[in-house]
Amino acid sequence: MSKAAVFFGTGYEEIEALAVVDILRRAGVDTPMVSITGERSVTGSHDIKVEMDAVLDEVNFDELDLIVLPGGGLGTQNLEACEPLIAQVDAFVAKNKLVAAICAAPSILGHRGILKGKKACSYPTFESHLEGAEVLQQPAVIDGNIITGRGMGAAVPFGLAVLEKLQGREAAQKMAETIVYQ
Repeated sequence: MSKAAVFFGTGYEEIEALAVVDILRRAGVDTPMVSITGERSVTGSHDIKVEMDAVLDEVNFDELDLIVLPGGGLGTQNLEACEPLIAQVDAFVAKNKLVAAICAAPSILGHRGILKGKKACSYPTFESHLEGAEVLQQPAVIDGNIITGRGMGAAVPFGLAVLEKLQGREAAQKMAETIVYQ
């Protein structure tokens, strides 16, 4: 069974984080919600508090197949400032493991040089941070081990793209039908 962790910093974009958790859990993917704050409850950009499954220091990254970084301006800043998490993002990329980021969060990958030579997308005002990428205006983009999404309105296609990388195109298409997506 696949395992994907979604990381939450204060100010995360609620829909972007929770849509991925929901889609993956519906598909049977073990998807813990992980706080990088050390607290069990994390407040999003619209003052919605969500109870987490774990805090960062409880995560065994060797057990994970995928790291998901939701956006939100403040949430992205907090994720990028979390050195232990960013060290794991770098390690995942080095091992060609899956990393997904949506909205402002793909800027983290751009700042680290991870997007050089790759196709990617982000929230429009963050496109200049996708250093070295071919920037696309699509809801979600898969390029090798990197999955990016544009923003809250693209949360479902982004979640389906993540599922496609974990379980294949057929599983993602079936999930789209199940949740009545288009």
